[in-house]
Amino acid sequence: MLNKLIKIFTRNKKTALAAGPHVLKSGEHPIKPREISNGASRVVDILCENKFQAYLVGGCVRDIILGKHPKDFDVATNATPEQVKDLFRRSRIVGRRFQIVHVHMGREMVEVTTFRAGHDGNSHRGAVQSAQGMLLRDNVFGDINEDALRRDFTINALYYHPGDNTLYDFANGLEDIRQRQLRIIGDPGTRFREDPVRMLRAARFAGKLGFDIEPATAAPINTLAHLLKEIPAARLFDEFLKLFLSGHALSTFHAMRDLDLFKQLFPSVDPLLDGDDGFNLRFVEQALINTDQRIRDGKRVTPAFLLAALLWPHVVQAQAFYLKKGEPASMVMQKAGGHVVAQQIDRIAIPRRFSQPMREIWELQQRLPNRQGRKAEHLISLPRFRAAYDFVLLREQAGEDLDDLGRWWTRYQEASEGERSSMVKAVESAKPGSAPKRRRRRPRRKAPEGIQS
Repeated sequence: MLNKLIKIFTRNKKTALAAGPHVLKSGEHPIKPREISNGASRVVDILCENKFQAYLVGGCVRDIILGKHPKDFDVATNATPEQVKDLFRRSRIVGRRFQIVHVHMGREMVEVTTFRAGHDGNSHRGAVQSAQGMLLRDNVFGDINEDALRRDFTINALYYHPGDNTLYDFANGLEDIRQRQLRIIGDPGTRFREDPVRMLRAARFAGKLGFDIEPATAAPINTLAHLLKEIPAARLFDEFLKLFLSGHALSTFHAMRDLDLFKQLFPSVDPLLDGDDGFNLRFVEQALINTDQRIRDGKRVTPAFLLAALLWPHVVQAQAFYLKKGEPASMVMQKAGGHVVAQQIDRIAIPRRFSQPMREIWELQQRLPNRQGRKAEHLISLPRFRAAYDFVLLREQAGEDLDDLGRWWTRYQEASEGERSSMVKAVESAKPGSAPKRRRRRPRRKAPEGIQS
């Protein structure tokens, strides 16, 4: 069906931009109304019943064409945010720079955006640009044709109406899907300056979809990557979640490094990834491989663990620095962790609910080798033990020799009380200088006269 769709489209692709969208009726494209979620369909219906235009748009349309199952559905409409909010009781307007409406339909949340238009820097119409061309506020409303050309990539300028099962392609996006390439709409340099996060989106889509970035689109990214420093750290944290917790972290990481984008988010880590022994790069890649696998398996993934792994090379470097300064060994990991987090939050605003567990995972790396006496039983009772144990396994997976520490803790968790005691005694006897010293018997002192001994 997709090949048939492309053949129909390519006959008219030369005139698509000039003459408006290429329209594919029911039966001419692979999308079926049943593939649209009930909540998204209902939002479109309600908007249309109230005399507004409404379409499914962007990634959800693209993914269905690619045979994927979208997790989220976005709706575009000519209704303003306030008008949308008035129609849906369970809705709220979010965003200042770019207002959207979150509409809740049962357990589903549908994101509704108003058609945007070109602005040419006219701040009185709702747009504000910086001197560098970055859009600081972008609430200039227009029609569907203007909205399509304001979207970032051609493959996202696809609009679908579930009511009559019609697909609208405004920017030759279907041809780019056929060629498996990512092409920005308009002049790449201008579009990336308007919103530097589009560069991260390019890397994310390339990693997620396995698409190549079209050469003209990729060309300015290396020279404009530094503009990401102007993006608020809180927004970059949100982008980090999309980049690395969507099931395609490894391929996205490679795309980011190729485009010099990874070092913009993790400036202290990037130069440490190309060391002679290659361990740091192997470690980060293994963390991303494991993250992708957990997501495929439907297991829980926490940003705290992944961030702890991505920042680990810097933590190790900082730890060595503090040891060289003569800081007490018991304090170096705590100091190193604090230093690394303080530097990183200038670039990505890591919430404390994640930064604190990160530091606990790091500090436990120093404590887990100490298993003598009752320490092992205490360590295993700590809330962050499991994450720290998984971190040890990750280090060993990447090739670090920890003297079978991971295997020991694996056995300990499965062992009975008696077996645990034997394991701890074996550790104590194997430790250099741990043989028990014979206590010298002190001579019994003779009690003074008149005092009973």
